[in-house]
Amino acid sequence: MEEYANVPCNETVLRVRYQETDQMGVVYHTNYLVWFEIGRTELIRQFGSSYRKLEENGLLLPVVDIHCKYMHSAKYDDLVLIRTEMKELSGPKVVFSYEISNKETGVKLAKGTTTHLWVNKEMKRVNIKRAFPEIYELLVQMHNPKKG
Repeated sequence: MEEYANVPCNETVLRVRYQETDQMGVVYHTNYLVWFEIGRTELIRQFGSSYRKLEENGLLLPVVDIHCKYMHSAKYDDLVLIRTEMKELSGPKVVFSYEISNKETGVKLAKGTTTHLWVNKEMKRVNIKRAFPEIYELLVQMHNPKKG
């Protein structure tokens, strides 16, 4: 997982619940997207904010693009590790990358990205640097801790 060596990332561990599996006994594919959200939420929390705080400031962060490459299956009761980092920060756009692996074996299960736009409650794009400089500085620190 060398791609995470020089950037701050969040590591979240969770145990696969029975309800997350399908008839074949493996984790249903859409649950990986939910796990991306868990990782992203915890990364933002790790840097002193939360989705709740962002929304209270009138900011929304909808997903506008998502990619997921499935590599191996997770099964009920496995421990999975979600590694999340901010991959790109530019204008009204932010991109997060994810790597999900089996915590006990180290086997990579999935990797992917989500792209988001900063918008207000009317779904209009927001220049976060101008409108919310304190939040922008937090994002810069998340993206590159040497600048923050």
